[in-house]
Amino acid sequence: MTRTVVSFIQNGYFLLFTFATGVFYFSFYLVVLTLGFSLSFTVAGVPLITHVLRTTSTFLQFERIQTKIYTDITTAPYVNPLSTNTSIWLQAKREMMNRRNWIAIGWLMLKFPIGVASLIVAVMLYVLPLVVIVIPYLFPFINIYFMDVPIDNFVKSALVSAVGVALMMVSSRLASRLTRMLGHYTRLMMNSVNR
Repeated sequence: MTRTVVSFIQNGYFLLFTFATGVFYFSFYLVVLTLGFSLSFTVAGVPLITHVLRTTSTFLQFERIQTKIYTDITTAPYVNPLSTNTSIWLQAKREMMNRRNWIAIGWLMLKFPIGVASLIVAVMLYVLPLVVIVIPYLFPFINIYFMDVPIDNFVKSALVSAVGVALMMVSSRLASRLTRMLGHYTRLMMNSVNR
């Protein structure tokens, strides 16, 4: 029982974490790449884009580690080509021509809509059952309707609370499956980048 509760809480963390990282990746790459490309006619734009493209390996490794921690799904590590002691312009050209960087940015930015969906699902799976469970404490103070039936006595509120407990059990299994799906998304991302 304790293991199930801990797993349920960890799955909730991972769903919220997916939302947070999705927002971060989308915002980071959108702002910095837009700024870098708009400044590319100056000297400052190209090194900025180069340094941003180098972050993909760090973010991919981070995703790999988080997926292993929360879902226990092992993915292949991202092998970053070694940089040599060449000029900054040759390094910039190599980074910008490396298709793996652009594929990784696409996959990382795609985590934004996935993260928004996981936030919505997390609210439905975690908050909704808790609200339904605490209805026996709320019905004396506010008018509550559950499926167009007024909850105006303790028996009805206890039945609705029992439905909330059943929802919590179903939510635990759904959250576990959704977390596994997000872990497989990371595996797909790493496989497509490592090709």
